[in-house]
Amino acid sequence: MNAAAGSAPLRAVLWDMDGTLVDTEPYWMAAETPLVESFGGTWSHEQALGLVGLGLEDAARIFQDAGVRMAVPAIVDHLTDEVMQQLRTEGVPFRPGAQALLASLRSAGVKTGLVTMSMSRMAHAVVDIIDFDAFDVVVAGDDVTRPKPHPDPYLQACAALGVDPADTVAIEDSPNGLRSAVAAGTVALGVPNIVSLEGMGARAIWPTLEGRAVDDLRELHARHAVRVRAIREGNR
Repeated sequence: MNAAAGSAPLRAVLWDMDGTLVDTEPYWMAAETPLVESFGGTWSHEQALGLVGLGLEDAARIFQDAGVRMAVPAIVDHLTDEVMQQLRTEGVPFRPGAQALLASLRSAGVKTGLVTMSMSRMAHAVVDIIDFDAFDVVVAGDDVTRPKPHPDPYLQACAALGVDPADTVAIEDSPNGLRSAVAAGTVALGVPNIVSLEGMGARAIWPTLEGRAVDDLRELHARHAVRVRAIREGNR
């Protein structure tokens, strides 16, 4: 791989959760509409799509603007409780290929991190369902001061793993998540779910993780790590 001459190897893969690892976005949407309507407001599918990948506190403020007369922490807790109830009753719908790819990374000794804007209690509930030791670190929405689309969640995960962001691949399904991953200096991979990722700065967009393995991520990283590092150095 000539484009990767002199580049460091892939040291970690960072995963978004909702919509990337697990297909929980419909659960969030199912919780949002009744909440807004209970205060006499209306909530459209387009409005729901605009919240995909956004930090929960930022989303809660948007619900307040839509007429929800609750404090931000109360909105966050209510939505989290509703989604966790759906997880208990409907199950955890993993995205195609996600668990197999995660398992191949673990078998290869590549570090992994979960970087989600869901609350820690929900993130760990999902992680606990996976039947192998899936992640070296979990960074959740209540672990960071500035959520996605800020770079802080990915930078925090990299610091916890002891890796340079340029030596990682971050997998995301949302524009807000990709903005965060790109700003942090990772090699950002988009895997669309319910919203388009075109023009969001992803180094590659894969239609699915089905059939992908660790070597695919190593090749992706090798092609783009040098450029990502050069862009970051140039922006300093």
